Formats: sequence, C-alpha cells, structure tokens
Amino acid sequence: MMNAPVGGARHQLRNPSISTFALIAALALSMPAHAAGTRAGSTISNTASASFDNGAGTQTIDSNQVDLLVDELLDVTVDSNDPADVATTPGATNQLLTFSVTNNGNGEEAFALSTIANGGGDNFDPVVTQIYLDNGDGVFDAGTDTLYTAGANDPVLDPDDSITIFVIATTPGTVADGDRGIVSLVAAAATGTGAPGTSFAGAGEGGGDAVVGATGGDGQDNGAFAVAAATVSLVKSAVILDPFGGTEPVPGATITYTITATVAGSGSLNGLTVTDNIPADTSYVAGSITLGGSTLSDAVDGDAGNYDGTRIAVALGTVAGGQTRTVTFQTMID
Repeated sequence: MMNAPVGGARHQLRNPSISTFALIAALALSMPAHAAGTRAGSTISNTASASFDNGAGTQTIDSNQVDLLVDELLDVTVDSNDPADVATTPGATNQLLTFSVTNNGNGEEAFALSTIANGGGDNFDPVVTQIYLDNGDGVFDAGTDTLYTAGANDPVLDPDDSITIFVIATTPGTVADGDRGIVSLVAAAATGTGAPGTSFAGAGEGGGDAVVGATGGDGQDNGAFAVAAATVSLVKSAVILDPFGGTEPVPGATITYTITATVAGSGSLNGLTVTDNIPADTSYVAGSITLGGSTLSDAVDGDAGNYDGTRIAVALGTVAGGQTRTVTFQTMID
C-alpha cells in the first residue's frame, strides 16, 4: 500500500491551461520596453553551489559571490517633429523647427545641443538665432519655454525619456520662391562620444564605466524651410469710345482703363491693393469701378472699392500665387 505524503492528501501536478499561457503572454507584451536594458549602476550578483555525498550524507557548499556593476551605455536619437518642410518667406524672422531628443541609453545623461545650418544640399543657409527647451506641452511659447544656453542648462534625460526642442531661425531676404534651407539639430552625450565601444572609465551612472553605444553617443536629424514667395505684376490697358462711335481721344470721349494684377509664385500676397490716380484733363465717371466684372461703389463702405476725388482704390485682400484680379474704371476727356 502506498503511503500518503507527509502533511495530508496526495497532491496532483497539473499542466498550465492555455488561458494561463495567454495571460503570461499578455503580461509580457504589456511590460514597458527599455531602450538599453538594465539600468546603469545596477549590480548583477551570482553565486554557484555544489552538492555531494562524502559518506556522511548529502552536503552542499557555495562559491564566493561574483558582483558585476552594469556600465552606462551612451546612446541618443534626434528626430524632426515637422511632418513636412516648414513654409517661410524672404526675410522672415522667428521661423520655427521642432525636434525631439531621446535618451536611448540606460543611465541618466545630459546632452549638449548644437545646430548645423551650412551643411549643404540646399539652396540657402537659415540663420539660427535661438534654441528653446520645451516645458512639456509640445507648443512653442517663448514666455514659458526655456532658452537654451550651451553648457549651462543641457537637458538631462532618464533612460527612454524624450524632450522637445525648438530651433528658431531667420530666412535671408535674398531667397527666391521654391528655395530650401536645411537646419540640423545635434545632441551629444555630455559624458563623451566616439566610436561604438569607446569606454570612459568610472564616468558612468553609479560609478561604472560609460560605454559609447551604436549611435556614437550623438545623434542628429534635419529640419527644412521651404520658401513660399509671391510676386505681383500689373498690366494696364485703355479702350476709347468717342461721342461719334469711334475710338478717337477727343473731348467727350470715354476711356475705360483695365488693370490686371497677376500673382506668381507658390506663396500669397496679403493686403494687395490697386490704386490709380485720375489723369489730368479727364473726369472720373461716377460708379464705374468694377472688380472681376462686378460693380463697386465709390464710397468707403463694405465693398472693396472707393473713389476719394483724386484716385480710385480697390482692396484685393490676400491673393495666392497663380491667381489674377481685374479692375476697371472709366474717365471722360474734358
């Protein structure tokens, strides 16, 4: 007869159910990923053991404990946050590029920031004026974000942490429509950079070494400005209708002036206004101003046109490149 185990009834070992494996897999997937694994400064400890029988029964002995201090890995990535080139215009100031800097190492690290605006491969060199550290909301505001000063407030990031960086630049006034200017943001580990595997003795978090990772301890990415400029050209013509049904410029003849404004380029012109003085020896024909074939009033009121006694004016507002606006008015030869 088989004896029951000490302590009570026999225990039966069962295989884990499928649902148990699914739970374990789900928990594994939900665990946060770490860029470089075990935190720098952690201690990995290990002790071996041996068991033997020397005739006096089974005995166990332990080895000495081996402790290993995890070194700090220096890795960083820089990414542009702008989904496309940022539109700018000739001479524009306070133009904004947005980047993110991420610590892919396994220790707390400070990162020095710099920019490259003359790397080539573009049409012009933007003039970088300032770098700002975001306050965490992802929206640039010079009043709440922190102006960066190299070496004084280098951003310090924990493993896997990121910070948004704003680069402010000026576009030269000599650029042309369609020109492109590239700015690179560079972030470098303050502890050191170099070829992957380069070691800085005792410089890592927790007192271990700091070892340069796959990125070389520095990273960079490009942002770009694209010039969206516009120019306007004016073409004026005149058609004469004399009192006899002909086209001679005699007293009493009516002159119909047509002014065509054509905007070219990929940008827009704001506040575009056409004005024309009434020529000497002629008199303005009241109510004759038109825009795109629609009659405008002479008074300063809700429509775009007016006549002030000496000239006509038509406010065209914002006009995009590739569009035209046509203005007409009439005078009579005295």
